[in-house]
Amino acid sequence: MDPANFASHVAANRASRKWSRKEKLGRFLWALAGPLFSLSPRLMWGWRRFLLRRFGATVGNDVHIYPSVKIAIPWNLVIGQSAAIGDRVVLYALGRISIGEAATISQGAHLCAGSHDHRDPRMPLTKPPISIGAGAWICADAFIGPGVTIGERAVVGARAVAVRDVGPNLVVVGNPARSIGTR
Repeated sequence: MDPANFASHVAANRASRKWSRKEKLGRFLWALAGPLFSLSPRLMWGWRRFLLRRFGATVGNDVHIYPSVKIAIPWNLVIGQSAAIGDRVVLYALGRISIGEAATISQGAHLCAGSHDHRDPRMPLTKPPISIGAGAWICADAFIGPGVTIGERAVVGARAVAVRDVGPNLVVVGNPARSIGTR
């Protein structure tokens, strides 16, 4: 592709409408509320659940979300009862992220429910959902890619990169994640 044509595709992508006015307003208000979330003391689990619910998230009872968690769009979150979201987790919820009951997302993990279609020269934004099954464990610094489903009780090992679905009870490690056994 010649550079002039490439530049026109980039310009078209940047000019495209990716968010409604309501979504833009919600994102702006969430940014303003950010300090109320991130500066709250660690043990104020209920306060962060309350704040997320006010912004449209579905959050079960007894969910522990650490104050250093980064959440792009809270109304795209569904978090089941007794789940835990650790320090410095990134929930890039451009698309829906569903986290099952009693699932654990460990420190530094990144759940990325947004990307671009590289097959289209305009590289349009995509928002494929992520689903984490009940009782699953996403270990420290793991990456879960767009459109991936992690089965119930599955384990995605530390620093693993899951860009394909992981079945129930599987233990996966590495980049790309590969199965090393069952739980």
